[in-house]
Amino acid sequence: MMILKKFKLPILIGCIYVALAIFAPATAGRSAWVTWDYFKEMALIMPPVFLLMGLMEVWVPKDKIQKWLGSGSGIKGGLISLALGTLPTGPLYVAFPMTATLLRKGASIINMVIFLGSWAALKIPQLMVEIKFLGISFTGVRFVFTLTALVLMGFIMETILGRKSVMGWLPPENEEIMKKQAGKMKA
Repeated sequence: MMILKKFKLPILIGCIYVALAIFAPATAGRSAWVTWDYFKEMALIMPPVFLLMGLMEVWVPKDKIQKWLGSGSGIKGGLISLALGTLPTGPLYVAFPMTATLLRKGASIINMVIFLGSWAALKIPQLMVEIKFLGISFTGVRFVFTLTALVLMGFIMETILGRKSVMGWLPPENEEIMKKQAGKMKA
């Protein structure tokens, strides 16, 4: 019974595939093909990402991350987060392990929201294509609105998550850092 609870989502997906194979074989074939393509993409991309995360854990000291991206980094931290998020061209799921590593090292939630949001919506190659097809004025307005929304979301997330008395989503050593950040937000 414990195994069923632990693997309920993969079992459900397997049951859906079996049902599709019985009732809609063409759809099941296309679905299996898309799943296989996605798996191959993940298998090629994720090992270098995990290698990069391991190197970042070792090479970038925790105090530097706290200085550059922590609660005391201010606008400079937000600009660094924006730059880190706009430069890469990879898929968004690559950013999640990076964000987890940065949070473990003491980066503030607001900066990580800016990082993830800019990775998703403000990448430089994406902006160049947008300028070409929609014009620079539209792209500029969208950039400003998106960045404003990201900063507001970051403040909201930091306020909500900073209020939690037990922050099980963070390692124990970061819990104190977050409590200090929440105290600064209230002041």
